[in-house]
Amino acid sequence: MLIGEVARRSGVSARMLRHYESLGLVRPTGRTGAGYREYSGEDIRRIFHIESLRSLGLSLREVGRALDDPGFSLSELVDDLIRRTRERIEVETELLTRLRRIGAAEPAGWEDVLQSVALLQALGSKSAGTRQRAALSAIEEVPVPVEALAEAALSESDPNVAGALRWALARSGGGGCVLLAEGLGSPVAEVRKRAVQSLAEIPSGEATAVLQDALTNPDLVVRRYAALALGARGVADAVPTLMDMVVEETHDVDAADALSALAIRPALAERIATGLVDRLAHGTAESPARLRLAQALADIPGTTASRALADLSHDEDRAVALTAAYVLGMRG
Repeated sequence: MLIGEVARRSGVSARMLRHYESLGLVRPTGRTGAGYREYSGEDIRRIFHIESLRSLGLSLREVGRALDDPGFSLSELVDDLIRRTRERIEVETELLTRLRRIGAAEPAGWEDVLQSVALLQALGSKSAGTRQRAALSAIEEVPVPVEALAEAALSESDPNVAGALRWALARSGGGGCVLLAEGLGSPVAEVRKRAVQSLAEIPSGEATAVLQDALTNPDLVVRRYAALALGARGVADAVPTLMDMVVEETHDVDAADALSALAIRPALAERIATGLVDRLAHGTAESPARLRLAQALADIPGTTASRALADLSHDEDRAVALTAAYVLGMRG
């Protein structure tokens, strides 16, 4: 078969076939009387093999080794191709994300585009100081898509930078709640913690709804941070978790303060007092826990709390008894 016919049937141009020949990848088996290249069936099969390997991303040099080197390891080559493809996809995905963010910022001109690119690069800098300055300037100086701030907050390990990012998110209008909600389901505990901490500082109704869902999160840390934030917002669903925190001495002072704020509502005050008394009655025997419960009852209005404190004023532990008696005196 002459080169023109091979080109038509294989889809490989005559020019490329000559290039393959110059590299030694495939040589026509014979020549016609007039000196034209003549390819055999075996030559054509080799051409298809070459094209198949090229479609996987192999260079022509790698194709030649794969076809001619008996010691060539195909499995190693495939593993290397997988690694290179993943790296390429990662780079392209990062570029696509950056372009989308720049577009979302609705730049008015090239100056805005360049400023947005610089700020996005600064948020990904290895320098904590650079990242912090970028976060602080993200709201007033150069607006950055809130998704970029949310992703940065989820990955930030430096506490100062993380605080600046949460500050920027809180002033961004709450648009990052969707990404932060996804962060609550991360397999990485630190990411889940950063997500709930960021949500806790966003004052929007959307953030409050996500935090309410977080009260049932499998991660106890997430549930506790969500309860503290919701307690400050007056959400009654946080009450059980807050009471558990008092008993378990986990941010117990903050939890007691949140319960006190919720107890401004009379119906909720009775519910809180009853819940704290129940925790006294159901095996909370250790005196430190009773002391914390007495302190928490101090700011809960109503007769139920007063009766519980009266009982605690006779507690076997002197510190508990004195605390309860003091609180009763102040209430009186």
